Amino acid sequence: MRISVEFLNPLAGLLVGILVGFTGVGGGALMTPILVLLFGVAPRTAIGTDLLFAATTKLFGAGVHGKSGSIDWVVLRRLSMGSLPAAVLTLFLIHRFPQRNNITPILLTLGFALLLTSVAMLFQRRLHDVGRRLRTLSPQRFKSAQPALTVLAGAFLGALVTLTSVGAGALGVVMLTYLYPFRLTPAKMVGTDIAHAIPLTLVAGVGHMTLGNVNFVLLGSLLLGSIPGIVLGSYLSVRANGVYVRIALAVILAIVGMKLLLPLF
Repeated sequence: MRISVEFLNPLAGLLVGILVGFTGVGGGALMTPILVLLFGVAPRTAIGTDLLFAATTKLFGAGVHGKSGSIDWVVLRRLSMGSLPAAVLTLFLIHRFPQRNNITPILLTLGFALLLTSVAMLFQRRLHDVGRRLRTLSPQRFKSAQPALTVLAGAFLGALVTLTSVGAGALGVVMLTYLYPFRLTPAKMVGTDIAHAIPLTLVAGVGHMTLGNVNFVLLGSLLLGSIPGIVLGSYLSVRANGVYVRIALAVILAIVGMKLLLPLF
Protein backbone atom coordinates (compact mmCIF):
# COMPACT_ATOMS: atom_id res chain seq x y z
CA MET A 1 0.00 0.00 0.00
CA ARG A 2 2.85 2.33 0.84
CA ILE A 3 4.51 1.69 -2.52
CA SER A 4 1.19 2.43 -4.25
CA VAL A 5 0.78 5.77 -2.49
CA GLU A 6 4.38 6.75 -3.19
CA PHE A 7 3.74 6.01 -6.86
CA LEU A 8 0.35 7.75 -7.07
CA ASN A 9 1.48 11.05 -5.55
CA PRO A 10 4.08 11.86 -8.24
CA LEU A 11 1.69 10.54 -10.92
CA ALA A 12 -1.03 12.92 -9.72
CA GLY A 13 1.53 15.74 -9.71
CA LEU A 14 2.60 14.88 -13.27
CA LEU A 15 -0.94 14.87 -14.67
CA VAL A 16 -1.94 18.09 -12.91
CA GLY A 17 1.33 19.73 -13.94
CA ILE A 18 0.72 18.95 -17.62
CA LEU A 19 -2.82 20.36 -17.44
CA VAL A 20 -1.68 23.52 -15.65
CA GLY A 21 1.07 24.17 -18.18
CA PHE A 22 -1.17 23.44 -21.15
CA THR A 23 -4.34 25.29 -20.13
CA GLY A 24 -3.47 27.42 -17.08
CA VAL A 25 -6.16 25.41 -15.27
CA GLY A 26 -6.05 22.56 -12.83
CA GLY A 27 -3.72 23.47 -9.95
CA GLY A 28 -6.06 23.91 -7.01
CA ALA A 29 -9.17 22.99 -8.98
CA LEU A 30 -7.91 19.44 -9.50
CA MET A 31 -5.18 18.82 -6.94
CA THR A 32 -7.14 19.80 -3.82
CA PRO A 33 -10.12 17.53 -4.66
CA ILE A 34 -7.69 14.72 -5.54
CA LEU A 35 -5.99 15.05 -2.17
CA VAL A 36 -9.29 15.23 -0.26
CA LEU A 37 -11.42 12.68 -2.13
CA LEU A 38 -8.87 10.15 -3.38
CA PHE A 39 -5.98 10.37 -0.92
CA GLY A 40 -8.02 11.14 2.21
CA VAL A 41 -6.02 14.24 3.18
CA ALA A 42 -7.70 16.64 5.64
CA PRO A 43 -9.21 19.63 3.75
CA ARG A 44 -7.10 22.28 5.52
CA THR A 45 -3.90 20.32 4.89
CA ALA A 46 -4.89 19.71 1.27
CA ILE A 47 -5.45 23.44 0.70
CA GLY A 48 -2.23 24.55 2.39
CA THR A 49 -0.10 21.88 0.68
CA ASP A 50 -1.67 22.57 -2.70
CA LEU A 51 -0.94 26.30 -2.46
CA LEU A 52 2.81 25.71 -2.05
CA PHE A 53 2.61 22.95 -4.67
CA ALA A 54 1.07 25.45 -7.10
CA ALA A 55 3.61 28.18 -6.31
CA THR A 56 6.56 25.86 -6.97
CA THR A 57 5.07 24.12 -9.99
CA LYS A 58 3.97 27.31 -11.75
CA LEU A 59 7.40 28.87 -11.24
CA PHE A 60 8.78 26.41 -13.80
CA GLY A 61 5.83 26.97 -16.14
CA ALA A 62 6.28 30.73 -15.95
CA GLY A 63 9.93 30.29 -16.92
CA VAL A 64 8.92 28.56 -20.14
CA HIS A 65 6.24 31.17 -20.91
CA GLY A 66 8.65 33.99 -20.10
CA LYS A 67 11.18 32.69 -22.63
CA SER A 68 8.38 32.41 -25.20
CA GLY A 69 7.29 36.01 -24.58
CA SER A 70 3.82 34.88 -23.51
CA ILE A 71 3.52 36.94 -20.30
CA ASP A 72 1.92 40.39 -20.27
CA TRP A 73 3.67 42.12 -17.37
CA VAL A 74 1.32 45.11 -17.28
CA VAL A 75 -1.75 42.89 -16.82
CA LEU A 76 0.17 40.78 -14.31
CA ARG A 77 0.98 43.86 -12.23
CA ARG A 78 -2.66 44.97 -12.22
CA LEU A 79 -3.88 41.56 -11.06
CA SER A 80 -1.27 41.43 -8.30
CA MET A 81 -2.27 44.86 -6.99
CA GLY A 82 -5.63 43.35 -6.10
CA SER A 83 -4.81 39.73 -5.30
CA LEU A 84 -1.89 40.07 -2.89
CA PRO A 85 -3.55 42.53 -0.45
CA ALA A 86 -6.74 40.43 -0.60
CA ALA A 87 -4.76 37.27 0.20
CA VAL A 88 -3.09 38.93 3.19
CA LEU A 89 -6.44 40.22 4.48
CA THR A 90 -8.04 36.79 4.07
CA LEU A 91 -5.18 35.14 5.95
CA PHE A 92 -5.61 37.64 8.76
CA LEU A 93 -9.31 36.76 9.00
CA ILE A 94 -8.50 33.02 8.99
CA HIS A 95 -6.05 33.58 11.86
CA ARG A 96 -8.53 35.79 13.67
CA PHE A 97 -11.57 33.54 13.26
CA PRO A 98 -10.38 29.92 13.03
CA GLN A 99 -12.93 27.21 12.22
CA ARG A 100 -11.45 24.75 14.73
CA ASN A 101 -12.53 21.20 13.81
CA ASN A 102 -15.55 22.12 11.69
CA ILE A 103 -14.68 21.17 8.11
CA THR A 104 -18.17 21.73 6.67
CA PRO A 105 -17.61 25.44 5.78
CA ILE A 106 -14.34 24.50 4.07
CA LEU A 107 -15.96 21.79 1.95
CA LEU A 108 -18.91 24.07 1.13
CA THR A 109 -16.63 26.87 -0.04
CA LEU A 110 -14.47 24.42 -2.00
CA GLY A 111 -17.50 22.82 -3.67
CA PHE A 112 -18.99 26.16 -4.69
CA ALA A 113 -15.59 27.35 -5.95
CA LEU A 114 -15.32 24.26 -8.18
CA LEU A 115 -18.83 24.78 -9.58
CA LEU A 116 -18.13 28.47 -10.21
CA THR A 117 -14.91 27.53 -11.97
CA SER A 118 -16.73 24.96 -14.12
CA VAL A 119 -19.44 27.42 -15.18
CA ALA A 120 -16.85 30.10 -15.94
CA MET A 121 -14.86 27.71 -18.13
CA LEU A 122 -17.95 26.56 -20.06
CA PHE A 123 -18.96 30.17 -20.79
CA GLN A 124 -15.44 31.41 -21.49
CA ARG A 125 -16.01 31.78 -25.23
CA ARG A 126 -19.26 33.69 -24.67
CA LEU A 127 -17.58 36.05 -22.21
CA HIS A 128 -14.83 36.59 -24.74
CA ASP A 129 -17.43 37.56 -27.35
CA VAL A 130 -19.06 39.98 -24.88
CA GLY A 131 -15.69 41.56 -24.15
CA ARG A 132 -14.91 41.90 -27.86
CA ARG A 133 -18.28 43.55 -28.49
CA LEU A 134 -17.90 46.06 -25.65
CA ARG A 135 -14.31 46.76 -26.62
CA THR A 136 -15.45 47.46 -30.21
CA LEU A 137 -18.55 49.52 -29.44
CA SER A 138 -17.09 51.62 -26.59
CA PRO A 139 -13.32 51.35 -26.93
CA GLN A 140 -12.33 54.36 -24.83
CA ARG A 141 -14.75 53.60 -21.99
CA PHE A 142 -13.76 49.93 -21.97
CA LYS A 143 -10.02 50.68 -21.96
CA SER A 144 -10.36 53.27 -19.19
CA ALA A 145 -12.18 50.72 -17.01
CA GLN A 146 -9.70 47.91 -17.64
CA PRO A 147 -7.13 48.77 -14.92
CA ALA A 148 -9.67 49.10 -12.09
CA LEU A 149 -11.63 46.03 -13.17
CA THR A 150 -8.41 44.01 -13.36
CA VAL A 151 -7.47 45.01 -9.81
CA LEU A 152 -10.96 44.04 -8.61
CA ALA A 153 -10.70 40.71 -10.42
CA GLY A 154 -7.36 40.13 -8.72
CA ALA A 155 -8.85 40.91 -5.31
CA PHE A 156 -11.62 38.36 -5.85
CA LEU A 157 -9.08 35.75 -6.92
CA GLY A 158 -6.84 36.54 -3.95
CA ALA A 159 -9.60 35.89 -1.41
CA LEU A 160 -10.95 32.78 -3.15
CA VAL A 161 -7.54 31.17 -3.71
CA THR A 162 -6.50 31.76 -0.09
CA LEU A 163 -9.71 30.14 1.18
CA THR A 164 -9.84 27.16 -1.20
CA SER A 165 -6.65 27.09 -3.35
CA VAL A 166 -9.08 27.14 -6.32
CA GLY A 167 -9.45 29.87 -8.93
CA ALA A 168 -5.98 31.19 -9.73
CA GLY A 169 -5.92 29.25 -13.01
CA ALA A 170 -9.41 28.69 -14.38
CA LEU A 171 -11.16 31.83 -13.14
CA GLY A 172 -8.11 33.94 -13.85
CA VAL A 173 -8.05 32.86 -17.50
CA VAL A 174 -11.79 33.49 -17.88
CA MET A 175 -11.53 36.97 -16.38
CA LEU A 176 -8.62 37.83 -18.67
CA THR A 177 -10.64 36.53 -21.63
CA TYR A 178 -13.35 39.09 -20.89
CA LEU A 179 -11.14 41.99 -19.82
CA TYR A 180 -8.53 41.73 -22.60
CA PRO A 181 -10.32 40.25 -25.66
CA PHE A 182 -7.85 41.71 -28.18
CA ARG A 183 -4.68 42.34 -26.20
CA LEU A 184 -4.08 38.78 -24.98
CA THR A 185 -3.62 35.79 -27.26
CA PRO A 186 -4.56 32.35 -25.82
CA ALA A 187 -0.91 31.63 -25.04
CA LYS A 188 -0.50 35.03 -23.32
CA MET A 189 -3.64 34.44 -21.24
CA VAL A 190 -2.21 31.16 -19.96
CA GLY A 191 1.29 32.56 -19.45
CA THR A 192 0.12 35.71 -17.64
CA ASP A 193 -2.30 33.71 -15.49
CA ILE A 194 0.40 31.21 -14.49
CA ALA A 195 2.87 33.99 -13.67
CA HIS A 196 0.26 35.83 -11.56
CA ALA A 197 -0.51 32.67 -9.59
CA ILE A 198 3.08 32.37 -8.32
CA PRO A 199 3.18 35.30 -5.85
CA LEU A 200 -0.49 34.77 -4.95
CA THR A 201 -0.17 31.08 -4.06
CA LEU A 202 3.18 31.68 -2.36
CA VAL A 203 1.74 34.35 -0.05
CA ALA A 204 -1.34 32.25 0.68
CA GLY A 205 0.71 29.07 1.10
CA VAL A 206 3.15 30.62 3.56
CA GLY A 207 0.18 31.92 5.54
CA HIS A 208 -1.31 28.42 5.72
CA MET A 209 2.10 27.02 6.64
CA THR A 210 2.13 29.21 9.76
CA LEU A 211 -1.19 27.55 10.68
CA GLY A 212 0.34 24.09 10.31
CA ASN A 213 -1.68 23.28 7.19
CA VAL A 214 1.18 21.98 5.02
CA ASN A 215 2.39 18.36 4.68
CA PHE A 216 5.94 18.71 3.36
CA VAL A 217 6.44 15.00 2.67
CA LEU A 218 3.33 14.97 0.51
CA LEU A 219 4.39 18.25 -1.12
CA GLY A 220 7.76 16.80 -2.11
CA SER A 221 6.28 13.69 -3.70
CA LEU A 222 3.76 15.75 -5.70
CA LEU A 223 6.50 18.05 -7.00
CA LEU A 224 8.51 15.09 -8.30
CA GLY A 225 5.89 14.65 -10.99
CA SER A 226 4.54 18.17 -11.41
CA ILE A 227 7.76 19.96 -12.34
CA PRO A 228 8.47 17.96 -15.52
CA GLY A 229 4.70 17.91 -16.17
CA ILE A 230 4.24 21.68 -16.23
CA VAL A 231 7.35 22.20 -18.37
CA LEU A 232 5.92 19.76 -20.93
CA GLY A 233 2.45 21.32 -20.74
CA SER A 234 3.82 24.84 -21.13
CA TYR A 235 5.67 23.90 -24.32
CA LEU A 236 2.47 22.30 -25.65
CA SER A 237 0.37 25.38 -24.83
CA VAL A 238 2.16 27.59 -27.34
CA ARG A 239 1.80 24.97 -30.07
CA ALA A 240 -1.71 23.54 -29.66
CA ASN A 241 -5.32 24.53 -28.94
CA GLY A 242 -6.58 23.53 -25.50
CA VAL A 243 -10.30 24.31 -26.02
CA TYR A 244 -11.51 20.70 -25.82
CA VAL A 245 -9.30 19.96 -22.85
CA ARG A 246 -10.85 22.93 -21.01
CA ILE A 247 -14.37 21.69 -21.76
CA ALA A 248 -13.54 18.24 -20.41
CA LEU A 249 -12.00 19.83 -17.31
CA ALA A 250 -15.10 21.95 -16.76
CA VAL A 251 -17.33 18.86 -16.76
CA ILE A 252 -15.00 17.04 -14.35
CA LEU A 253 -14.90 20.03 -11.98
CA ALA A 254 -18.71 20.25 -11.98
CA ILE A 255 -18.97 16.57 -11.04
CA VAL A 256 -16.38 16.91 -8.28
CA GLY A 257 -18.02 20.08 -6.94
CA MET A 258 -21.38 18.32 -6.70
CA LYS A 259 -19.75 15.33 -5.01
CA LEU A 260 -18.38 17.65 -2.33
CA LEU A 261 -21.62 19.56 -1.85
CA LEU A 262 -24.35 16.92 -1.96
CA PRO A 263 -23.34 15.04 1.25
CA LEU A 264 -23.46 18.37 3.15
CA PHE A 265 -27.16 19.04 2.40
